Amino acid sequence: MDSPSLVDLQPLARMALLGILIALGPLAWVWASTRGADRGRRRHALALLTLFLTFDLVLFGAFTRLSDSGLGCPDWPGCYGSASPVGARESIRAAETALPSGPVTHAKAWIEMLHRYLATGVGVLIIAMTALAWQQRREQRRQPKRAPIHAPPFTSPWWATATLVWVCIQGAFGAFTVTLKLYPAIVTAHLLGGLALLVLLAVQAWGGRGEPVRISPALRRGMVAVAALAGLQIALGAWVSTNYAVLACTDFPTCQGRWWPVMDFDQGFTLLRPLGVGAGGGWLPFEALTAIHMAHRLGAAVLLTALAALAWRLWRHAALRSFAYGLVAIALWQLASGVGNVVLGWPLAAALGHTGGAAALVLLLTALLVRSAVAEQAEADLAGAGIAGAGNVARRPGAVAARSTP
Repeated sequence: MDSPSLVDLQPLARMALLGILIALGPLAWVWASTRGADRGRRRHALALLTLFLTFDLVLFGAFTRLSDSGLGCPDWPGCYGSASPVGARESIRAAETALPSGPVTHAKAWIEMLHRYLATGVGVLIIAMTALAWQQRREQRRQPKRAPIHAPPFTSPWWATATLVWVCIQGAFGAFTVTLKLYPAIVTAHLLGGLALLVLLAVQAWGGRGEPVRISPALRRGMVAVAALAGLQIALGAWVSTNYAVLACTDFPTCQGRWWPVMDFDQGFTLLRPLGVGAGGGWLPFEALTAIHMAHRLGAAVLLTALAALAWRLWRHAALRSFAYGLVAIALWQLASGVGNVVLGWPLAAALGHTGGAAALVLLLTALLVRSAVAEQAEADLAGAGIAGAGNVARRPGAVAARSTP
């Protein structure tokens, strides 16, 4: 049987129609729940719902990868040139018969296509959110000019536009994941891109509303540093998963019975290479997988220490204790699920839980940074308008002061 063309745009229109149909339910719910409200409130509700569905999409994408369904349909955007596995059932049956343990089965094809349908639906919601944002901007410009009123931060329609551009880039990464046969650098970038999409949506969902929190510049720099460490550690974790290096160490806290096993960092962190391929085109050596795994462990030790320090600093302020408790809970969850992956043989539940914990950490750090940025911009706006008391945003309704002590 001939291999299918890697890119077949014939089902693209039907895929787009399916995405629209999937998005109609969430859109109808948002419009019904915000009946009579202004476009700002409707846009906020749509951003929150899209954020929730995108979090689910990130987890379902992890499930697709962890269940080895990433090539369940070996072409893009459809399945053997069809918009669903139903139309491709004969091709799927032939591929499964030829290689029963291979990447193509009916179950894997459905998992892969459901992921694509959900991604298309999220894309349609982001298009609607972008259109709503620009409609809101046009309405604001038609209103008669009054005394300067400062819009809440992160409500510019350019945020929605950037989100729309980014989700298109994510779609391209999804296509390359299939056409380049799970190329590790592409799969890793696809996961990180999904988390970046969560950040963009969270900024819009929480930036215009919510309780601002004032913090000291030193604490804010610490938060940014921890966020950077978290991003690096998540990238290391994605590299572990996409290279199937989780079980390079099956014991904890040692690895292969040693504190420092034999490792090959050069081959392990050669980014531009196909899956499982090492230097000279041979198989990637086990020592390279060990190096990938151990780098993630060492990164986890650094990040957990940083999270503990940040949680302690946040706990000292009553207004930030909920964030401190959240950081501690996520850190413990990630430690437990990470160790569980190693000692239990990488069970699907632990692997999904580890991915979900990483996404939750990204959202919590984003919420903390956004709330502090809201307070900072509000204070700057008041100072620019010459309003008395601009240096004390905590006097404004809803604001919370949380100055960090040296």
